[in-house]
Amino acid sequence: MLAKLLKKYDMTLYQCAKLSGIAYTTLSEVVRGKTKLEKCSAETVYRLSKVFNVSMEELLRDKVEVRVDFEIFKSNICHLIKDNDEIDFMLNTINSDDIRRYWEKKWYPEAFYLLAMLDYLSRENEIPICNKYDDIRIHSLKTTIYPRDVEIIAKIDKNSDIKERSRRESIPEFIRFNIVESEVRNVY
Repeated sequence: MLAKLLKKYDMTLYQCAKLSGIAYTTLSEVVRGKTKLEKCSAETVYRLSKVFNVSMEELLRDKVEVRVDFEIFKSNICHLIKDNDEIDFMLNTINSDDIRRYWEKKWYPEAFYLLAMLDYLSRENEIPICNKYDDIRIHSLKTTIYPRDVEIIAKIDKNSDIKERSRRESIPEFIRFNIVESEVRNVY
């Protein structure tokens, strides 16, 4: 990550050391892979985050990302959309390439959910869909994922009609990937 940022900002290791106040040898060992960035002190990561104007989490994203429960993931995405402009969300999703990152990690529900959200918002905002992910669009989950509350109600009532009804009412862009989702804007 550090090597990519140095290249992106056209910055030498020496310049980064001077701007951050981090020893040149420390930075050199991180770039060469001798020292892992996630093993560096919080202060080192913090100083680098300030130099490159990114969060500490962003610097460590590929190293320490923890997979959260899918229901929490969906809720977080819906809150991001609620709290931000939809177009900004779409641009950030495409620019971050999170869909591809999740796909490559084999985190398929997350990849499909974000892609479905991107396609849904494209339709809602009358914007052509981004063809960057056409290779992923040809796939779908083997098993349908229902919202947890639908699963619980169907189990308690011993009534599979509840699941079938929620499937019929699902947003088309989501059900295409076998994810049942009917409301993405009405979150609390």
